[in-house]
Amino acid sequence: MKMRKINLFVIQLFFLFVFNISAQSTDQPKLVVGIVVDQMRFTDLYRYQQFFSDNGFKKLISNGSNFVNAHYNYIPTNTGPGHASIYTGTTPYFHGIINNDFYDRLTKRFVNCVQDDEMQTIGSNGDEGKKSPKNLFATTITDALKLFTNQKSKVISISIKDRGAILPAGHLADGVFWYNTKNGEFISSSYYLNDLPQWVKEFNKKNIAEKFLSSDWNLLLDAKAYEINSPDESEFEPDFFNEGKKSFPHSFKNLKQEEKFEKLSFTPFVHDMLIELAKSAIINEQLGKNSVPDFLAISFSSTDLIGHMWGNYSYELMDTYLRLDRQIGELINFLDKEIGKGNYLLFLTSDHGAIETPGYLKKNKIPTGEIGTSKVSDSLKAFAKRKFGSESLIENYSSGSIYFNRAFIEQNNLDYKKVEEEFSIYLRNTFPEIQKIGRRSFLENQSPSRENSDLILNGWNPIKSADILFTLRPGYLYRFMERGTTHGSSYTYDTHIPLIFYGWKIPKQTVNDKVYIIDIAPTISTLLKITQPNSSFGIALIK
Repeated sequence: MKMRKINLFVIQLFFLFVFNISAQSTDQPKLVVGIVVDQMRFTDLYRYQQFFSDNGFKKLISNGSNFVNAHYNYIPTNTGPGHASIYTGTTPYFHGIINNDFYDRLTKRFVNCVQDDEMQTIGSNGDEGKKSPKNLFATTITDALKLFTNQKSKVISISIKDRGAILPAGHLADGVFWYNTKNGEFISSSYYLNDLPQWVKEFNKKNIAEKFLSSDWNLLLDAKAYEINSPDESEFEPDFFNEGKKSFPHSFKNLKQEEKFEKLSFTPFVHDMLIELAKSAIINEQLGKNSVPDFLAISFSSTDLIGHMWGNYSYELMDTYLRLDRQIGELINFLDKEIGKGNYLLFLTSDHGAIETPGYLKKNKIPTGEIGTSKVSDSLKAFAKRKFGSESLIENYSSGSIYFNRAFIEQNNLDYKKVEEEFSIYLRNTFPEIQKIGRRSFLENQSPSRENSDLILNGWNPIKSADILFTLRPGYLYRFMERGTTHGSSYTYDTHIPLIFYGWKIPKQTVNDKVYIIDIAPTISTLLKITQPNSSFGIALIK
């Protein structure tokens, strides 16, 4: 009788233990997957929807929380600031990534937002890996997860672009890998690792890029499906592959050997490589098998490269989205099998949108044009000499950002605010293309906010940014482009992007309320029940 009581007690303990383990396992997802599709406009989700499969974008839209009015709330809307804002939950005002490249007052040169000359390339002999997150002032959601779990969570970040991998990874990632355009392999930085993991070495040995270069880029579907776009042989597209034509199919045969791997990144095939690398990371790093959540960040970059080159109504970009739809479907199926349905949390968004091809807009009488970088720079220097005695007052000008020579101002006993005011008046009276002007003396006394209508303020950084910034009228560019497309403005074609949450405890819903890119990180933090990134001022969209 006594033995039966002991056995019953043991059985009760066993079931209590199993119940607790089960409860713990559902209290947090096993894996978070962050997907950024570079330059994806919100409308891209629906423009090609009839041609999507049931397993990719459609599955996310139908079974997730789809926020159809998600926007960026700062400028410039570019890749570096975009990735940083997604993962920090804040804007450049705090995280410091003010552009892809920016003028550094200390070195008096332009620097890549992830450049770090003190680092070494891991996986190659070149300088492509001299990168780190040193310019990122704020913590990311991936940092927050690592800190909360006392570094027990694993964070892996992969991309075609270096900044697309580094900025989501934050400061504490376990592995960060991106595509090397010199040899078609994936590399890293000594900031993270002393050597590539064996699984990345094995992946590189497969020479997948070489295999893609030996085949042609053909349309995925019948050519008739693509007729919703501009003509395939268009005056607004280049002969990028040196074929003597601009239309499909595309071949790599006429390219020089030294340019082949870089030009391969302007095709959807490198996304196939990224999917395979993601699978390998999940298996070999045992992501989702931990006692705490792990994080996999993936940034698909070729949509941006292809958009810049051929434009957002091109056969090339449509084909890339059709293939990306299937590639994401393949990833979802893999996650369902490897991690388990309902055990992972996934979000999909974009780092910025894009304007329609400016040359096409101009031909069709849509207001567009350029202000001209050289014209503005020469004009500013001439005004500085005429008004203040020397061109040296202008230390640097680029894309709407004017940096004054502060030493010159001090040495000549000039009133800084008076200098600002004179240049602001001059700009307003000289360049009708200018929409809005921001001045340091005003901006440094303001605070950014989630719903701030002053996108200059939200994107300005007190330490790194210029003394005067200006934006342009809708449709206008700092440098005009007859072909392809670009981005960076405060207008909806650049700010309106997709945002979908899917998977673990995510309700099926379509939300029309206006939300912002800085809401992603606090949403993930809230769902994981962890601390938010240190400078986040977004809100949780799902609780």
